[in-house]
Amino acid sequence: MPTFLELGVPAPLADVLAASGKTEAFAIQRDTLPDSLAGRDLLGRGRTGSGKTIAFSLPLVARLSAAGRKSRPAHPRGLVLAPTRELATQIAATVSPLARAVGLRVTTVFGGVSQRPQEQALRSGVDIVVACPGRLEDLMKQGLVSLDAVEIAVLDEADHMADLGFLPGVTRILAATPAGGQRLLFSATLDRGIDTLARRFLRDAVSHEVDEASVPVGEMTHRVLLADDAEHKKALVQDLAAGTGRRILFTRTKHQAKKLAKQLTASGIPAVDLHGNLSQNARERNLSAFSSDPSQGGVRVLVATDVAARGVHVDDVDLVVHVDPPVEHKAYLHRSGRTARAGAAGTVVTVVLPEQRRDVKDLLRKAQITAPLESATDDAVSALVGERAPHVRPAPPQQPQRPQAASRPARSGASRGNGGAPRHGTGARVAAPAEGGRDNGAPSRRRRRRPRSANGTAGR
Repeated sequence: MPTFLELGVPAPLADVLAASGKTEAFAIQRDTLPDSLAGRDLLGRGRTGSGKTIAFSLPLVARLSAAGRKSRPAHPRGLVLAPTRELATQIAATVSPLARAVGLRVTTVFGGVSQRPQEQALRSGVDIVVACPGRLEDLMKQGLVSLDAVEIAVLDEADHMADLGFLPGVTRILAATPAGGQRLLFSATLDRGIDTLARRFLRDAVSHEVDEASVPVGEMTHRVLLADDAEHKKALVQDLAAGTGRRILFTRTKHQAKKLAKQLTASGIPAVDLHGNLSQNARERNLSAFSSDPSQGGVRVLVATDVAARGVHVDDVDLVVHVDPPVEHKAYLHRSGRTARAGAAGTVVTVVLPEQRRDVKDLLRKAQITAPLESATDDAVSALVGERAPHVRPAPPQQPQRPQAASRPARSGASRGNGGAPRHGTGARVAAPAEGGRDNGAPSRRRRRRPRSANGTAGR
């Protein structure tokens, strides 16, 4: 494998990668960097985990730095579009240290959080914006950001954009960037309108496709375990969550994800949840806990819906468990891609009830996965779990306190403040304080609504 320096990456950027142990380029980086660093439009195809983020981050930062221009307030020079908030956050985490090394500034733009900090960052004159289409379009319509100075635009996971219905917005956003700018489009497939997008916005583009054999993936082992019934499945899932390595458990619904995280935490296996019902702050807090070292307060188990199948890139996930088998084979592949990333090995386990056997066989056939149905014997499960993590006594539940007359005004503010504070050890409880604060505060607001109606309404 060639080094980044040999591929033409500027030394300051290569040094940033080397500091994190990255010196040799993966296949998609090796193939695309000579063209993208030279300013060519590019279409890159490769599955998740192939190293696409670094493949577009390096030319984005290198070429903006080499141009030597200064960004004007609300007129960024670089743009990266991503389908989910989680992916945007993680792209920014890759781009930011590279940008800092050459004096460029990066910000993220997405919904689910206050718009004001994003407005302030844009007014300060950031160089690179990593954005989700919805919030970016909102800011454009309000006149808070203009894309007329964008020199390089990147579209990551375009096929997922199509799945989420974002292509009309993406089309409007790219149309607002200068026609002469460089554009890099990355996607696993070219169906569902991606080919039309590429034909419209890429000029004289070079195409690179990374085949499965060249993707830097360790050995991914697929196992299918048959549970006798719902109770056996519950015990089996708890066993699979009990190991020392990181693992992601996928459920079909938000309610199931929250419930399972709570059950695991109560049984001594700290877990956090990730799904669409969580606020952005709660999502980031839970994902940070899962990404952190367990010895430093992190957790080993993430229970997620399909929101995490593409939007979460965490290294060293040993095990992915399909607690609820997905309906579509693409979802199976995207979920499974959370493990065996960047050369590490990983295992994917699908838990199957008797009535799901036929559907799961059909699912695996479409995904081109060969994995025989196995009985969930103690020996098989023990081999998958490996060393078990120490039992962690769950924190006692906090009882709601009745508001006291002397402290009512202060309590209202405290309730909201606690809504943003982490409550370590259970993903199911992380998002609860804000809801609980409103519920617990509601009776006291009703009691004093008449004498304080005007102020109370204004405060809310």
